[in-house]
Amino acid sequence: MKIRDILKITGVPVVFASLCCLSPVILVLLGISTVSFAGSLADTLYGDYKWVFRGVGLVLLIISLILYFRKRGVCTLDQAKRHRNEIMNTLLIALIAAVAGYFFFLYVVVEYIGMWLQIWS
Repeated sequence: MKIRDILKITGVPVVFASLCCLSPVILVLLGISTVSFAGSLADTLYGDYKWVFRGVGLVLLIISLILYFRKRGVCTLDQAKRHRNEIMNTLLIALIAAVAGYFFFLYVVVEYIGMWLQIWS
């Protein structure tokens, strides 16, 4: 499994899981929202709905893994049994990469962009 494959599998789920704090940043960057409204929205989305966003990210990760294995020719349960070790290894790598990517993207990238835009301090 290549790094590019891991990024394909985990990229979209990580972004969707981070939308609780990324969407106020996007609204400010597009000029649709004020900084004070974006800060309030970020508090509401992260405080009350962060598990919804994380759940959507997990569902998208599962869907991307299914699509990844379907492209590689694992379509039936018999084929899945034959490729059990590959599936388990890929699942663990993708899950670890998704969690690490989520924490890095949300708590480093989005956090610093939000501080730069003065949405949160």
